[in-house]
Amino acid sequence: MLPVQARALTGTALFVDVRETEEYEAGHVEGSVHLPIGEIRARWQELLGHEPVVVVCQIGQRSGLVADFLRGQGLDAHNLEGGLEAWSRAGLALTAASARGAVVDGFARDLSGRRIGG
Repeated sequence: MLPVQARALTGTALFVDVRETEEYEAGHVEGSVHLPIGEIRARWQELLGHEPVVVVCQIGQRSGLVADFLRGQGLDAHNLEGGLEAWSRAGLALTAASARGAVVDGFARDLSGRRIGG
């Protein structure tokens, strides 16, 4: 799902940010729920009844894995294509939980929370 399409669902869809805590605190979609990728398998049922779900990460890689997993569980889940980098490039606002207020570069993890690559 492209950022402008996702933005149109604000207030209807549940935005789930699967990045690490420090990434989320640096800036996130207003009203999003923070559920790190490493916790998805244990906590995905918390999302039942809150559909559709838009899954968010930095560039769309982690959120793509989670969206696929959630669809496999029967949820109406969508990946934010290009992640928050594309969201920001589209001129859409982020809300910061900390004073930094900027998207920070994270690193990829799989659904078990293990770091992917280098």
